[in-house]
Amino acid sequence: MNIQEMELMNILKCHSYKRQRDLSEVSGYSLGKVNSMLKSLTEQEYLDEKLHLTEKARQLYEMHRPKQAIILAAGSGMRMVPINVEVPKGMLEVKNEPLIERIICQLREIQVTDIKIVVGFMKEQYEYLIDKYNVILVFNEHYATRNNLYSLAKVKECLENAYIIPCDIWCEESPFSSFELYSWYMVNEQEDEESMIKINRKRELRTVGEMENGNRMIGIAYVCTEEARRLKKKIEEMTGYKRYNHVFWEEAAFVQDRMLFYPKVVSSQKVFEINTLEELRDLDENSDQLNSELLDIISNTLSCDLKEIVEIEALKKGMTNRSFRFRCKNKRYIMRIPGEGTGEMINRSQEYNVYQVVGKEGICDPVCYINPDNGYKITEFLENARVCDPMNPRDVKRCMDYLREVHQKRFEVEHTFDIFLQIEQYESYWKGEKSIYRDYIETKNKMYELKRYIDSQEKEWTLTHIDAVPDNFLFVNDRIYLIDWEYAGMQDPHVDVAMFAIYSMYDRDKVEELIDAYFENHCPEEVRTKIYCYIAVCGFLWSNWCEYKRICGVEFGEYSLRQYRYAKEYYKIAKERISHE
Repeated sequence: MNIQEMELMNILKCHSYKRQRDLSEVSGYSLGKVNSMLKSLTEQEYLDEKLHLTEKARQLYEMHRPKQAIILAAGSGMRMVPINVEVPKGMLEVKNEPLIERIICQLREIQVTDIKIVVGFMKEQYEYLIDKYNVILVFNEHYATRNNLYSLAKVKECLENAYIIPCDIWCEESPFSSFELYSWYMVNEQEDEESMIKINRKRELRTVGEMENGNRMIGIAYVCTEEARRLKKKIEEMTGYKRYNHVFWEEAAFVQDRMLFYPKVVSSQKVFEINTLEELRDLDENSDQLNSELLDIISNTLSCDLKEIVEIEALKKGMTNRSFRFRCKNKRYIMRIPGEGTGEMINRSQEYNVYQVVGKEGICDPVCYINPDNGYKITEFLENARVCDPMNPRDVKRCMDYLREVHQKRFEVEHTFDIFLQIEQYESYWKGEKSIYRDYIETKNKMYELKRYIDSQEKEWTLTHIDAVPDNFLFVNDRIYLIDWEYAGMQDPHVDVAMFAIYSMYDRDKVEELIDAYFENHCPEEVRTKIYCYIAVCGFLWSNWCEYKRICGVEFGEYSLRQYRYAKEYYKIAKERISHE
C-alpha cells in the first residue's frame, strides 16, 4: 500500500463516501487516480465492494493505533528572549492556556494518556502537570549543552506508536487522531531556507539540495512500530559520538537522503511554531507573557510603548551572560541577562560602580541602564563594529595602545580583584567536588609559589579590566571601545596583558610580541617575568572558573583545557626566569 492509498483509506474511515467523484474532490486526486486506488485497495482486501473497510483494514488500524506521546520541553528556547528568562517555552500562554497544557488536552481527547515530557530548563515549572494530568517527567541533564536528539534518547524505549511533539507548538485544531496508518512528519506548505527536507513527486520527504528551499518543518511526528525500531537504533548510534551533540532528532530519521516518515502537510494558518516574542505577539497580543519584567525595563528606560520593541533576536550565548538585540525607534540596543551561576561569581553592585567611572569617559559602549542588584544591562548597539583579531598584529597594537591609555588614566574604585582570593572562591563553588585534574593540588601549590614573586614586585595600582580579551575590544570606524567590565577592580594593570594572551591562546612567541606591543619594546625584564607569572595564575583562575561552570552544565571544551595548560607551562617558564634574575 502506498501513501496515496493510505490517505484514501483514512478518508474512507472518517466518512462513508459512495461516489468516486466525491472522493476525488475531498482527496484532491483525479477521478482516474481515485478509481485506480479503490481497485487496488479492494484487490488487497482492505475494502469491500461497497467501499467499506474490511476486517483486515480494521486490524491494520489497530496495529498502528496511537498509544503514547513524547513532548520535548527541555530546551531553554534562546530565541524566545527575553521571555525565556522568566518561563520555559512550554509554559508560554496563548489565549490564557499554556502551550503544553493545550497539547496534553488534545492528546487526551483521543485517549492518549501515556504522556512523557522530557524536561530540563526550569524543569520545576512542569512539576504540577504530574498531578493534574498524570504525566511522567523525564529529566535531560544535558539540556544546556546538547540538542533535542539527546532528549529523545532519554525516552527511546517509548517510540512505538507514539507522537513526538515539540512543546512550543500551538495548533488551532488538534493534529492528533484516534487512528493512524503510517509514520508521518508534519510540514506546512511554506518554503523555508532553513529546512532540511522537501516533499518530492513521490510524496516522500527528501533532503534539499544546496540551492533549494525546503518545506517549513513543524516538528510533530507520528512513529509506527517498524520506524520506531529503526529510529531507536539510529539514535543509539548517534548519541555515542560528540559530533552529534548539537543536532536535532530529525537527523536520526533519515536513511541516506530520505526520511523514514511520509509527509503530513498542514496549513500555516492552522499550526504555529512560537520561537520568538514577536510570533507570540502576532498570535495573541494579550498573552500574559507579554507582560514581561524585562520588556517593562526596556519600555521605561527608552520611554517607549511595548509594541515599539521589535526585531528581538538572541545573540550567541557568551561565557558568562545571555544577551539579545532589539530595535526601538529606529535604533538598536543590546540587553544583557546574567547567565547560570553568575550571581555568586560577580558582584553586580561593584560592576555598577565601575560603569559609573568608565561610562562617563566614553571608554565602554554607551550604557542606557544597569541594575546593581541583578546585573541586567541595556547598551546601545554599535553599528558596523568588529572585534579585535588576535592574529592581526595591527589590531593587537591598537588594542594595547588603547589599553595602556586607559590604565594611565588611573581610575579608582573601592574594590579590588584579588586573583588568589578568586581562585579560592571559585574552588569553594564546587561544593565539595574534586577537581577533574589529577594533579590539581600540585599545580595549585605551584601557583602559590609564583604568588611570592608577584607580591615582591612593585606595582602601579589602578582600575584593571581583568577580562581585556580580544572579543571585548570593539573597532568602530576610527575609535575603539572596551566593553564588558563586570570583573573589573583595582589590580596591577599588567594582569590585563596576561588575560589578553591566554584568551587568545597565544604561544610564547606571540606572548612576547604582545608584551612588546603594550610596552612599546621597553618592557623591564622583571616585569616580563611578572607577566609570565600572571599568565600562569590567571590560566589557573579561569580553569577553576570553567570547572564551576561545568558543574552548572556549561562546557567550554578546548578553552578550559588550555587554561590549565597555561598554568603548568608558564609556571615552568616563570620559574626558569626567576632563577636567572
